[in-house]
Amino acid sequence: MSATIEPIPRTGPRPDETRSLPEIGGIEISGVDLSENLSRERKDWLMRTFRAHPVIVFRDQHLSKERQYEFTLTFGEIEGLHVNRLVDAVKYTPVHTVSNIGSDGKPSAPTRERGNYYWHSDKSYHDVPSLLTMLHGVEIPSRGGETQFANTAMAYAALDEATKQRISGLRAVHSWERSRIQARGLLATEEQKRERPPVDHPIARTHPDTGAKVLYLGNHASHVLGWPEEEGRALLRWLEAFATQPAFVYSHRWRPGDLVLWDNRCTIHRALPHEDMDKERRVLHRTVVKGTVPY
Repeated sequence: MSATIEPIPRTGPRPDETRSLPEIGGIEISGVDLSENLSRERKDWLMRTFRAHPVIVFRDQHLSKERQYEFTLTFGEIEGLHVNRLVDAVKYTPVHTVSNIGSDGKPSAPTRERGNYYWHSDKSYHDVPSLLTMLHGVEIPSRGGETQFANTAMAYAALDEATKQRISGLRAVHSWERSRIQARGLLATEEQKRERPPVDHPIARTHPDTGAKVLYLGNHASHVLGWPEEEGRALLRWLEAFATQPAFVYSHRWRPGDLVLWDNRCTIHRALPHEDMDKERRVLHRTVVKGTVPY
């Protein structure tokens, strides 16, 4: 299942190339320089492309943090700062750095922050969750460290009708506190719990641009509202396992200069640990666009 690839509006002599990512209905684009100001025509094309492809990979980009910030605004309002800023205010800026670099300037393996290694949709524990996330690969290890994406619209479409009826109208509770526990990471502080209390969203939400039904779940989803907690968690685990079958998953092998953006409304993602994590540097810049209330 993949959308038709729309030609890129030409602006110069460099070749523009596209390649479909059929596992997830995504697209890879080469030959576009996002460090330049985009014409109105290209911005319109970009928005149409994003609506048609839940994951877009731009190759060979060299963006400053300032330019990434400006480019992100093409898609909407950049979100407020991460709840984790209450623990590490320096790290979490509007364009913040995701890295394995320790305070001594050397690469290190993660200790307790392992939430990114679990399937999730960014900020689903917000009452107004994320629309889009963008990662720019600045320094990339020679092997490993892939990011995997699962298309939850494709997964929902593949469910049998009985399951679709069963989950219709059900809502999952999404909780920052619970996701910390499930990821066996640093536990939420009392201040974090006050700032981000649990919220609930439809398990089968409607994508506001396409109208498609999608599964909205992941590690931030704690249990099913109104159900016994263990029964609800079992259902969410089953749905997540269904949605992350190889048929619905694209594994992105990073190259330096990659800029990857994805639609949090119809995908879940996770990072894979890279080999020799304590020997090779991994540095990415991240921005997130605010979405709308799921329905």
